[in-house]
Amino acid sequence: MQEEKLRLEDLLESSNTANDDDRINNVAIIGAGIMGRGIAQTVASMGLEVVIIELDSEKLESAKEKLNDNIDNEIKRWAMTKSDKKSIFSRIKWETDMNAVKDCEIIIEAVQEDFDSKVKVFKQLDKIVNPDAIFVSNTSTLSLTNISESLSRPTKVIGMHFLNPVPKVPMVELVKSLHTSNETVLKVKEFASRIGKTPVEVYEYPGFITTRAIVPLINEAMHILLEGIATAKDIDTALKLGYNFQYGPLEMADMMGLDEVLAWMETLWKTLGEPRYRPNPMIRKLVRERRLGKKTGEGIFKYDEHGNKVN
Repeated sequence: MQEEKLRLEDLLESSNTANDDDRINNVAIIGAGIMGRGIAQTVASMGLEVVIIELDSEKLESAKEKLNDNIDNEIKRWAMTKSDKKSIFSRIKWETDMNAVKDCEIIIEAVQEDFDSKVKVFKQLDKIVNPDAIFVSNTSTLSLTNISESLSRPTKVIGMHFLNPVPKVPMVELVKSLHTSNETVLKVKEFASRIGKTPVEVYEYPGFITTRAIVPLINEAMHILLEGIATAKDIDTALKLGYNFQYGPLEMADMMGLDEVLAWMETLWKTLGEPRYRPNPMIRKLVRERRLGKKTGEGIFKYDEHGNKVN
């Protein structure tokens, strides 16, 4: 491990004199959901070119409208300018054809948290893109090693676990599989820094740091609500003010998408077998009723058309 660390430090030192041609400038994002749009906005805002892929034109137009609305809402709050918006949209290409990503140096997968779906996407891309292109998964619980072993470039597969809302969270978890090369790690660390994120390196393990830590808190907050101990608003207020959280765990779950949170819980419960990860009945009921949080306008809380919480 010490030898590997020294090698990585040597690579980092040599990269300081690396040619700008080695830097990542063209980024592809597969999936235009909440995470995909957030990653696209973040990358484009830092001056890089982005191609974002969705299954069909209807979903693509819907994603474009949602990103437009989100940025307009930020402009109204004086958090962004019209010039920022114009610059971001000028750097994003919206496509339904996978072949549009063939010249990109890095491909970021942001599809649903399902192993088979992610592998299917990467296998398709494996036949299209340059052999030197890096494959990134935005998975929060799945094994990068297992994903990489079905591809022709296991050394160029790595995880970047972004947190929602992507443009506002200043960190990303960098997850190295058993096969990921140090060169890939180095290049992706540099890319993360370029898009304004502090990369936190973690060992491959279910849930990594952030998901593994937040899931029990969300689960317990839902149990407190289910047991009638306090209202959802008061639970979140207590935890925000008591522990200086920006968001309470229940609003956070709504922002993440309750279907996604449930998928994390089920994966962690299945792989680790610890009761704190076992999904509570409330989240199962809400997902069954398609009350998935902010993206559907209702979850634990209700939201207006701009995604603002309705009191």
